[in-house]
Amino acid sequence: MRWTLATVAVLTTISAPSFADTFRFTAIPDEDQSRLVERFSRVADYLADELGVEVEYVPVKSYGAAVTAFRNDQVQLAWFGGLSGVQARRLVPDSVALAQGAEDAEFTSYFIAHDSTGLAPNEDELPDAVQDMTFTFGAKTSTSGRLMPEHFLRQRFGEAPDDIFSRVGFSGDHTRTIALVEAGTYDLGAVNYSVWDAAVEEGRVDTDKVQVVWTTPSYPDYQWTLRGDADERFGDGFTANLRQALLDMEDPQLLESFPRSGFIPADNAMYAPIEDVAEDLGLVR
Repeated sequence: MRWTLATVAVLTTISAPSFADTFRFTAIPDEDQSRLVERFSRVADYLADELGVEVEYVPVKSYGAAVTAFRNDQVQLAWFGGLSGVQARRLVPDSVALAQGAEDAEFTSYFIAHDSTGLAPNEDELPDAVQDMTFTFGAKTSTSGRLMPEHFLRQRFGEAPDDIFSRVGFSGDHTRTIALVEAGTYDLGAVNYSVWDAAVEEGRVDTDKVQVVWTTPSYPDYQWTLRGDADERFGDGFTANLRQALLDMEDPQLLESFPRSGFIPADNAMYAPIEDVAEDLGLVR
Protein backbone atom coordinates (compact mmCIF):
# COMPACT_ATOMS: atom_id res chain seq x y z
CA MET A 1 0.00 0.00 0.00
CA ARG A 2 1.29 3.47 -0.87
CA TRP A 3 0.31 6.26 1.46
CA THR A 4 2.06 9.50 2.34
CA LEU A 5 1.22 12.52 4.41
CA ALA A 6 2.96 15.87 4.77
CA THR A 7 2.06 17.06 8.23
CA VAL A 8 0.85 20.66 8.07
CA ALA A 9 0.98 21.40 11.79
CA VAL A 10 4.47 22.03 13.06
CA LEU A 11 5.71 19.45 15.55
CA THR A 12 6.11 20.73 19.06
CA THR A 13 5.60 17.83 21.44
CA ILE A 14 3.80 14.58 20.73
CA SER A 15 3.39 11.44 22.74
CA ALA A 16 5.75 8.50 22.34
CA PRO A 17 5.03 6.66 19.06
CA SER A 18 2.75 3.64 19.06
CA PHE A 19 3.20 2.93 15.35
CA ALA A 20 5.54 0.60 13.50
CA ASP A 21 4.32 0.79 9.92
CA THR A 22 4.74 4.51 9.21
CA PHE A 23 8.28 5.66 8.62
CA ARG A 24 8.72 9.27 9.70
CA PHE A 25 11.46 11.76 8.92
CA THR A 26 12.19 15.41 9.52
CA ALA A 27 14.65 18.08 8.42
CA ILE A 28 16.27 20.95 10.26
CA PRO A 29 14.32 24.15 9.52
CA ASP A 30 17.12 26.08 7.83
CA GLU A 31 14.72 27.92 5.50
CA ASP A 32 11.15 29.22 5.47
CA GLN A 33 8.88 26.48 6.85
CA SER A 34 6.25 26.58 4.08
CA ARG A 35 8.91 25.99 1.44
CA LEU A 36 10.25 23.01 3.36
CA VAL A 37 6.82 21.39 3.77
CA GLU A 38 6.14 21.64 0.04
CA ARG A 39 9.52 20.28 -0.96
CA PHE A 40 9.93 17.48 1.56
CA SER A 41 6.42 16.20 0.91
CA ARG A 42 7.70 15.17 -2.54
CA VAL A 43 10.66 13.43 -0.90
CA ALA A 44 8.19 11.49 1.29
CA ASP A 45 6.36 10.34 -1.85
CA TYR A 46 9.62 9.20 -3.42
CA LEU A 47 10.73 7.23 -0.36
CA ALA A 48 7.32 5.58 -0.04
CA ASP A 49 7.57 4.33 -3.62
CA GLU A 50 11.15 3.12 -3.21
CA LEU A 51 10.77 1.44 0.19
CA GLY A 52 7.21 0.13 0.04
CA VAL A 53 6.25 1.61 3.41
CA GLU A 54 4.10 4.50 4.56
CA VAL A 55 6.25 7.64 4.82
CA GLU A 56 5.46 10.92 6.54
CA TYR A 57 7.44 14.15 6.62
CA VAL A 58 7.17 15.86 10.03
CA PRO A 59 8.22 19.53 10.10
CA VAL A 60 9.75 20.97 13.27
CA LYS A 61 10.12 24.48 14.64
CA SER A 62 13.82 24.48 15.45
CA TYR A 63 17.10 22.63 15.10
CA GLY A 64 16.78 21.51 18.71
CA ALA A 65 13.27 20.18 18.05
CA ALA A 66 14.64 18.05 15.19
CA VAL A 67 17.19 16.47 17.53
CA THR A 68 14.56 15.95 20.23
CA ALA A 69 12.13 14.30 17.80
CA PHE A 70 14.90 11.94 16.69
CA ARG A 71 15.91 11.15 20.26
CA ASN A 72 12.30 10.45 21.28
CA ASP A 73 11.67 8.20 18.24
CA GLN A 74 9.04 10.59 16.92
CA VAL A 75 11.01 10.40 13.67
CA GLN A 76 13.38 7.65 12.57
CA LEU A 77 15.32 9.59 9.93
CA ALA A 78 16.46 13.19 9.76
CA TRP A 79 18.17 15.53 7.33
CA PHE A 80 20.57 17.10 9.83
CA GLY A 81 23.32 19.65 9.63
CA GLY A 82 26.78 18.58 10.74
CA LEU A 83 26.36 19.67 14.38
CA SER A 84 22.74 18.55 14.83
CA GLY A 85 23.70 15.16 13.37
CA VAL A 86 26.54 14.81 15.87
CA GLN A 87 24.18 15.76 18.70
CA ALA A 88 21.53 13.26 17.58
CA ARG A 89 23.93 10.35 17.13
CA ARG A 90 25.35 10.96 20.60
CA LEU A 91 21.86 10.78 22.07
CA VAL A 92 20.70 7.69 20.14
CA PRO A 93 23.25 4.83 20.26
CA ASP A 94 23.93 2.94 17.01
CA SER A 95 22.46 5.69 14.84
CA VAL A 96 24.25 6.06 11.53
CA ALA A 97 24.96 8.73 8.94
CA LEU A 98 23.77 7.15 5.69
CA ALA A 99 24.34 9.70 2.93
CA GLN A 100 25.40 13.28 2.40
CA GLY A 101 24.91 15.67 -0.47
CA ALA A 102 27.62 15.61 -3.09
CA GLU A 103 28.43 19.16 -1.96
CA ASP A 104 28.49 18.36 1.75
CA ALA A 105 31.95 16.82 1.87
CA GLU A 106 33.35 20.30 1.19
CA PHE A 107 30.68 22.71 2.41
CA THR A 108 31.27 26.42 3.02
CA SER A 109 29.66 29.40 4.71
CA TYR A 110 29.44 32.89 3.28
CA PHE A 111 30.01 36.04 5.33
CA ILE A 112 27.68 38.63 3.86
CA ALA A 113 27.72 42.39 4.44
CA HIS A 114 25.37 45.31 3.92
CA ASP A 115 26.51 47.81 1.31
CA SER A 116 26.71 50.59 3.92
CA THR A 117 29.72 48.86 5.53
CA GLY A 118 31.88 49.62 2.50
CA LEU A 119 33.36 46.13 2.72
CA ALA A 120 34.55 44.54 -0.51
CA PRO A 121 34.95 40.83 -1.27
CA ASN A 122 38.20 39.39 0.09
CA GLU A 123 39.42 35.94 -0.88
CA ASP A 124 42.05 35.71 1.85
CA GLU A 125 40.46 36.67 5.17
CA LEU A 126 37.97 38.86 6.93
CA PRO A 127 39.39 42.38 7.18
CA ASP A 128 40.11 44.08 10.50
CA ALA A 129 37.38 46.57 9.59
CA VAL A 130 34.62 44.11 10.59
CA GLN A 131 35.52 44.60 14.24
CA ASP A 132 32.95 46.64 16.18
CA MET A 133 30.32 46.15 13.47
CA THR A 134 27.07 44.29 14.20
CA PHE A 135 26.82 40.61 13.27
CA THR A 136 24.19 37.87 13.17
CA PHE A 137 24.57 34.11 13.10
CA GLY A 138 21.70 31.85 11.98
CA ALA A 139 20.35 29.25 14.40
CA LYS A 140 22.38 28.68 17.56
CA THR A 141 23.13 25.05 16.62
CA SER A 142 23.53 25.57 12.88
CA THR A 143 26.79 24.17 11.51
CA SER A 144 27.03 26.57 8.57
CA GLY A 145 25.25 29.47 10.27
CA ARG A 146 27.01 29.40 13.64
CA LEU A 147 29.44 26.57 14.53
CA MET A 148 31.97 26.87 11.71
CA PRO A 149 31.62 30.66 11.26
CA GLU A 150 32.39 31.10 14.97
CA HIS A 151 35.31 28.69 14.66
CA PHE A 152 36.83 30.71 11.81
CA LEU A 153 36.16 34.02 13.57
CA ARG A 154 38.06 32.79 16.62
CA GLN A 155 40.91 31.60 14.39
CA ARG A 156 41.10 34.98 12.67
CA PHE A 157 40.78 37.32 15.65
CA GLY A 158 41.64 35.18 18.67
CA GLU A 159 38.51 36.33 20.47
CA ALA A 160 34.89 35.31 20.98
CA PRO A 161 32.30 36.93 18.66
CA ASP A 162 30.95 39.09 21.50
CA ASP A 163 34.40 40.63 21.83
CA ILE A 164 34.84 41.13 18.08
CA PHE A 165 31.52 42.77 17.26
CA SER A 166 29.52 45.53 18.93
CA ARG A 167 26.35 43.41 18.80
CA VAL A 168 25.79 39.71 18.04
CA GLY A 169 22.45 38.09 17.23
CA PHE A 170 20.94 34.78 16.16
CA SER A 171 18.41 35.05 13.34
CA GLY A 172 17.07 31.48 13.56
CA ASP A 173 17.64 30.45 9.94
CA HIS A 174 19.63 31.37 6.84
CA THR A 175 16.75 33.03 5.00
CA ARG A 176 16.20 35.34 7.97
CA THR A 177 19.93 36.13 8.19
CA ILE A 178 19.92 37.29 4.57
CA ALA A 179 16.83 39.42 5.15
CA LEU A 180 18.26 41.07 8.28
CA VAL A 181 21.55 42.00 6.63
CA GLU A 182 19.83 43.17 3.45
CA ALA A 183 17.61 45.42 5.59
CA GLY A 184 20.63 46.84 7.43
CA THR A 185 19.46 45.49 10.80
CA TYR A 186 22.90 43.88 11.06
CA ASP A 187 26.05 44.90 9.21
CA LEU A 188 27.20 41.32 8.67
CA GLY A 189 25.93 37.76 8.84
CA ALA A 190 27.00 34.16 8.26
CA VAL A 191 24.92 31.98 5.92
CA ASN A 192 24.85 28.58 4.27
CA TYR A 193 26.34 29.09 0.81
CA SER A 194 23.71 26.95 -0.94
CA VAL A 195 20.79 28.89 0.57
CA TRP A 196 22.41 32.15 -0.52
CA ASP A 197 23.13 30.90 -4.05
CA ALA A 198 19.57 29.62 -4.47
CA ALA A 199 18.08 32.88 -3.18
CA VAL A 200 20.22 34.93 -5.58
CA GLU A 201 19.34 32.67 -8.51
CA GLU A 202 15.63 33.01 -7.73
CA GLY A 203 15.85 36.79 -7.40
CA ARG A 204 15.03 36.87 -3.69
CA VAL A 205 18.10 38.94 -2.75
CA ASP A 206 18.91 42.55 -3.63
CA THR A 207 22.63 42.22 -4.34
CA ASP A 208 22.92 46.02 -4.55
CA LYS A 209 22.28 46.06 -0.80
CA VAL A 210 24.05 42.91 0.40
CA GLN A 211 26.93 40.86 -0.97
CA VAL A 212 29.33 38.06 -0.07
CA VAL A 213 32.58 39.42 1.35
CA TRP A 214 34.32 36.21 2.44
CA THR A 215 33.98 32.45 1.95
CA THR A 216 35.15 30.09 4.69
CA PRO A 217 37.41 27.09 4.18
CA SER A 218 35.47 23.89 3.54
CA TYR A 219 34.12 21.42 6.13
CA PRO A 220 31.67 18.45 6.20
CA ASP A 221 28.05 19.37 6.78
CA TYR A 222 24.55 18.03 6.10
CA GLN A 223 23.70 14.33 6.14
CA TRP A 224 20.85 11.85 6.47
CA THR A 225 21.01 10.13 9.87
CA LEU A 226 18.97 7.00 10.68
CA ARG A 227 18.16 5.42 14.03
CA GLY A 228 19.99 2.18 14.68
CA ASP A 229 16.83 0.12 15.26
CA ALA A 230 15.39 0.66 11.77
CA ASP A 231 15.97 -2.91 10.54
CA GLU A 232 14.32 -4.31 13.65
CA ARG A 233 11.25 -2.13 13.13
CA PHE A 234 10.91 -2.11 9.35
CA GLY A 235 12.53 -5.38 8.31
CA ASP A 236 15.95 -6.82 7.57
CA GLY A 237 17.83 -4.82 4.95
CA PHE A 238 15.77 -1.66 5.48
CA THR A 239 18.85 0.43 6.29
CA ALA A 240 20.67 -0.73 3.15
CA ASN A 241 17.57 -0.18 1.02
CA LEU A 242 17.06 3.32 2.41
CA ARG A 243 20.68 4.26 1.77
CA GLN A 244 20.37 3.04 -1.81
CA ALA A 245 17.12 4.96 -2.31
CA LEU A 246 18.85 8.15 -1.16
CA LEU A 247 21.86 7.51 -3.40
CA ASP A 248 19.56 6.82 -6.35
CA MET A 249 17.61 10.07 -5.97
CA GLU A 250 18.08 11.81 -9.31
CA ASP A 251 14.89 13.79 -9.96
CA PRO A 252 15.92 17.48 -10.16
CA GLN A 253 12.71 18.54 -8.39
CA LEU A 254 13.52 16.28 -5.44
CA LEU A 255 17.14 17.34 -5.28
CA GLU A 256 16.01 20.98 -5.31
CA SER A 257 14.49 20.32 -1.87
CA PHE A 258 17.95 20.33 -0.32
CA PRO A 259 19.32 21.77 -2.73
CA ARG A 260 21.95 19.25 -3.89
CA SER A 261 23.15 17.79 -7.17
CA GLY A 262 22.89 14.27 -5.73
CA PHE A 263 23.83 12.11 -2.75
CA ILE A 264 26.96 10.14 -1.91
CA PRO A 265 27.68 7.61 0.88
CA ALA A 266 28.46 8.95 4.35
CA ASP A 267 29.46 7.50 7.72
CA ASN A 268 29.81 8.79 11.27
CA ALA A 269 33.60 9.11 11.09
CA MET A 270 33.33 11.82 8.42
CA TYR A 271 31.89 14.18 11.03
CA ALA A 272 34.71 13.86 13.58
CA PRO A 273 36.03 17.35 12.65
CA ILE A 274 32.62 18.87 13.39
CA GLU A 275 32.47 17.01 16.70
CA ASP A 276 35.94 18.29 17.65
CA VAL A 277 35.03 21.93 16.94
CA ALA A 278 31.71 21.56 18.80
CA GLU A 279 33.54 20.20 21.84
CA ASP A 280 36.04 23.08 21.71
CA LEU A 281 33.18 25.60 21.68
CA GLY A 282 31.25 23.76 24.40
CA LEU A 283 28.28 22.95 22.15
CA VAL A 284 28.42 19.21 22.84
CA ARG A 285 29.57 17.28 25.89
